[in-house]
Amino acid sequence: MNSAAFSEHKVSEAQQALLPIRYQDSLYHDSLATKESLMIRQEVRRFSDEYVAPVAWEIGSREEAVENFPRDLFVKMAEAGLFSIPFSADVGGRGLQHRATATAVMIEELAYHSNSVAAIVDVHCILAGKALEHACAELQQRYLVPLIAGKKIGSFATTEPDASTDLSAKNMRTVASTNGTDFVINGRKRFITNAPVADFVVVLAEHDGKQSLFVVDLDAPGVRVGKPDRKTGNHGQLTADIYFDNVGVPMKNIVGNAGGGLKIALQTLTFGRIGIAASGVGMAQAVFDHSVERLKTRQAFGKSIAQYQYWQFKLAERATEIENARNLYLKAAIRLDGGESFPEPEAAMAKWYATNLAAEFAREGVQIFGGYGFMKDLAADGSHYRVEEIYRDCKIAEIYEGTNEIQKVVIARAIFGKDIVG
Repeated sequence: MNSAAFSEHKVSEAQQALLPIRYQDSLYHDSLATKESLMIRQEVRRFSDEYVAPVAWEIGSREEAVENFPRDLFVKMAEAGLFSIPFSADVGGRGLQHRATATAVMIEELAYHSNSVAAIVDVHCILAGKALEHACAELQQRYLVPLIAGKKIGSFATTEPDASTDLSAKNMRTVASTNGTDFVINGRKRFITNAPVADFVVVLAEHDGKQSLFVVDLDAPGVRVGKPDRKTGNHGQLTADIYFDNVGVPMKNIVGNAGGGLKIALQTLTFGRIGIAASGVGMAQAVFDHSVERLKTRQAFGKSIAQYQYWQFKLAERATEIENARNLYLKAAIRLDGGESFPEPEAAMAKWYATNLAAEFAREGVQIFGGYGFMKDLAADGSHYRVEEIYRDCKIAEIYEGTNEIQKVVIARAIFGKDIVG
């Protein structure tokens, strides 16, 4: 299914009846987003309501295993043209004018139903895909074009067992050397999203005292991918260690210039942080919508819980905070579209604020649903509630692609300067 055909697709009345009311439509006026981003929001929302919502609970609840990766949904996203949103037309993308804004909006809409799915797309498109924009034309044809088409799954590796927040060359144990004809990579990467199902990885390695980025096929001799990690949440987002044992990599597989990998990785991660902020907004909006309906319909002491002023004021606060979080990530994305490689401090503000909001609100969402919110699956009737899944999923958003503490350091640098903050 191409994007043009998909844009005419309608969600069935039966499916629509199972979806929560979207309070975003009445409370939030999307005046910051561009016209094309508004169109992308509606397109991805229709796709998510139709294809993500019906399988989201299963994706988020089943055991982390290669056979449980949502491959059918991944293919549907590719066929619908979702992976083409972040990219230029010359590599098979849509060639949108405001690609970062449209991509962030896509991530929010996917995260509304499943943060696992949003994380898969974030790494596939924003991290692996956007890093490849710095590669030569030959590498783009071999890896980026099939990534956009959904023919290859991408992964992106910077984190190591003892290096994550600190990616300095002296702290990195994954090393690339040369044998005269090829690079040879040795080391180990950790928590690598999509690794168990990916076809290739864009990996950051120490090289001659600096860091470089390389594209490595995961079926190459000497590469081994570990078993999927078992995590608290985001069960559909498979992560694993990747081991490199004298892995030969052609010279042409370097991304950008030798020694310039860290700058590219940090630029890519900055975009990723905007995406994670958008996913936080998507989760917070989902908690809001499900909670409002629960508060309106659940009775206590002869009246609905929504009639108690405590929850009226609490939801008024959360509505305002969601407004602020969405504005922050849109502003950062707009600056990125305008040519700013590092749109700070807005990107850091958006990532910290939105994911912190999602985590705080998810805890309240479980409280609103009471015992039902704590149940993964109620034995009596098989019912389950979105807030439980978000409660498990949201925590990692405060950690990956730069912890929220690091985001505060970035913000502090904008206030006091790097000489003081470090």
